[in-house]
Amino acid sequence: MSKHQPVRGTHDLLPDDYRRFAHVVDTARDVARLYGYREMATPIFEFTELFARGIGETTDVVSKEMYTFADRGGESLTLRPEYTAGICRAFVSNGELTQQLPLKLFAAGPMFRYERPQKGRQRQFHQIDLEVLGAPEPGADIEVISVAADILDRLGILERCVLKVNSLGDPECRGVYRQVLVDYYTGHIDKLSEESKNRLQRNPLRILDSKDEGDKAINANAPSFTDHLNQASRDFFAAVKDGLTASGVPFEVDPALVRGLDYYTHTAFEFVTTHLGAQGTVLGGGRYDGLIAELGGPPTAGIGWAGGIERLMMLCNEPAPLPRPVAFAPLGPAAEAKALAIARTLRRAGIAVEQDYRGNMKRRMQRANKLGARAVVIIGDDELAKGMAQLKDLDSGAQREVALDALVDALKG
Repeated sequence: MSKHQPVRGTHDLLPDDYRRFAHVVDTARDVARLYGYREMATPIFEFTELFARGIGETTDVVSKEMYTFADRGGESLTLRPEYTAGICRAFVSNGELTQQLPLKLFAAGPMFRYERPQKGRQRQFHQIDLEVLGAPEPGADIEVISVAADILDRLGILERCVLKVNSLGDPECRGVYRQVLVDYYTGHIDKLSEESKNRLQRNPLRILDSKDEGDKAINANAPSFTDHLNQASRDFFAAVKDGLTASGVPFEVDPALVRGLDYYTHTAFEFVTTHLGAQGTVLGGGRYDGLIAELGGPPTAGIGWAGGIERLMMLCNEPAPLPRPVAFAPLGPAAEAKALAIARTLRRAGIAVEQDYRGNMKRRMQRANKLGARAVVIIGDDELAKGMAQLKDLDSGAQREVALDALVDALKG
């Protein structure tokens, strides 16, 4: 492959793409702020142990997909594959955050996983992320899902998505269900895929999410987690479902829904669509009450979600067009110099200005039209002598003389 091409699984965000990218992030940020979330960022790489402990060594992310390397000091570092573990590490590392519970956080940035690139899935990709720490009540689950629904709604995506929810129970019933699954799959071990056989003792819940057709047939009759929830987990899940109904957020209960990371407990959820081919999950997350303690911090409840920005870009409405600029057409050295100062004045007033650096009047007008400018400010020696400019409206073709110190009002009007 040519060294002048991007590395496989990465891509350039060219200006038109980046406008859609920024539209997704800005929309998510604005909605999160309405709910009281504050923005933060974590380093792009962390010690490998953080992700191995936090995400789980038996998960696909840790066992197959992480970009791990030794730095010059011999430390094992990993490019972050997801945000939650890093945010929880930041909570443990920065003691002042423990005094601010419940802590409501928003983040956005690049992630890295060594996967087979396909539509909606890259090796360097970007996520928006929402987390609530220190809120064990089901109200936090209801809120984070509601924030996600509002973001998707504002992006014009929600009507093409279905919210699926499930309960993964507390650690007590999760342990019971794990053994029930092991017993069930052991009776079908000859028909399981090789990957599911490997998961049987390490992480049997992940078999439920297998894409292998043979595994799917076995999973159709697998014991349901719902039948093995203890009363506390049933009550918690009922409160979440009742709250979503009260909030006007429609959902479906999907007993087969499991998330791919080990730290999830209680509520798991995904917004899925049929408009992205095989990659149907638009946004997903769940509760992870044991993760911060696992990382060496104080026992602290947590719940959150992440959404792939590239996938959201493919689904969202076209963002509002950028403001049409005003073009300048100064003729002569004196007018060129004066135009520089006037253009800065207009920009300070919030007016977008494009300046050309060469060419006669015809060329400059062609350039203005190509830019989609709404007006052209024409200044020559005659105009300078009078302290005036010619202002041409490119939509109507009308042209009038305006005092230089009145250009701001004329263009805003």
